[in-house]
Amino acid sequence: MMSVSKPVVQEEITGCGIASVANILGKTYPEMKAIASAMGIHASDKSLWSDTQHVRRMLSHAGVETSKDEIPFASWDALPDLALLSIKHYQEEGKDFWHWVVFKRVSGQSFVLDSASYLPCNIRYDFDAMQPKWFIKIKHAR
Repeated sequence: MMSVSKPVVQEEITGCGIASVANILGKTYPEMKAIASAMGIHASDKSLWSDTQHVRRMLSHAGVETSKDEIPFASWDALPDLALLSIKHYQEEGKDFWHWVVFKRVSGQSFVLDSASYLPCNIRYDFDAMQPKWFIKIKHAR
């Protein structure tokens, strides 16, 4: 197994978007939360799990380019080396919600950084257990 820096764990139940962006940018959760808050993005806003614009804005603010659209998930092998994935899809009052995770491939080794605080390990290799619906390609990260 390759060594991966310690993944960011969300500090609020609704903080997966903030934590996923922190994982991409190499920031801590409190650092990313402060940046998001200054942009008017708050973990208490449930639209963080149902709208892609918040994570896109945080990444764009840091100079990171993303794919314009959400790309349907086909297979793990078809993913780019860095992507935001939507997993755990569900509907509430007719609105789609999901959990954000980060897919990374480094030197041919694929893994997922999952910020959920209840996980025994936040670096995941149990690809069959995750059922992504779509992803956002991270085109350029500093």
